[in-house]
Amino acid sequence: MRGRGPYKSRRELAGMREPGRITALALEAVEAAIAPGVTTLELDAIAERVIREHGAVPNFQLEPGYEHTLCVNVNDVVVHGIPDGAPLQPGDLITVDCGATIGGFHGDAAISVVVPGGDPETAAARQRLSDVTRGALWAGVAALAGAKQLGEVGIAIEEHIEAHSDYGISEDYIGHGIGASMHEDPPVFNYRTRVMGPAVKPGLCVAIEPIIHAGSIETTVDDDGWSVRSADGADACQWEHSVAVHSGGIWVLTALDGGAAGLAPFGIVPTPIPDR
Repeated sequence: MRGRGPYKSRRELAGMREPGRITALALEAVEAAIAPGVTTLELDAIAERVIREHGAVPNFQLEPGYEHTLCVNVNDVVVHGIPDGAPLQPGDLITVDCGATIGGFHGDAAISVVVPGGDPETAAARQRLSDVTRGALWAGVAALAGAKQLGEVGIAIEEHIEAHSDYGISEDYIGHGIGASMHEDPPVFNYRTRVMGPAVKPGLCVAIEPIIHAGSIETTVDDDGWSVRSADGADACQWEHSVAVHSGGIWVLTALDGGAAGLAPFGIVPTPIPDR
């Protein structure tokens, strides 16, 4: 019997652990392979191999019309970038978005990496964009740990970005619920909203994913019908984790340590999800 509304049962929460873990392992392998000259198709093959070796399926391949395991967004590509044979260049900013499904449940996460080398000033600017975006993600996850309503996550993300930069927050692409489908209700906004959303209580599973622009938040879509690009050519960045709220606290499903390192600066200790 499935949980009511956006909330999962204890059995469903336990089932969310493995797809999250496998997604994290795939991203770990991809991150280790990122270097100048490597193609995003090569990274895609690495992620697919890891996912299938663990008995799971790349859930992005289940999206109608999409054939790849990853979305890879380089520099001014915001989301949904298609892997190709172009080699990564020193100083590129690459976001890798990945997901896996096993046992009827889904994981979804994204990391961003600045490729070593290149112009030091450009690389430093891109690293700062990544650092602020990653910090906003963890601010949102930390807020979830003590929130009464889901909208508090968006407030925390926006406040972090405002405190550390003048970057723009995408309004077109937001986080989402996750479970038996990769994209479920409720929406998870990365900014303040008038409606504060559902109550945060055991059984809530969400993908928190701030998507940040170094310039304007206006976008265009490439001729491939997938790749969304900054209209002004400025860099963009995304970090994402799937997170579960349960009776004992929170657990970051797509972090191999459950989010311990990312939450430590906030004084929060994640609690593993019980078996049942």
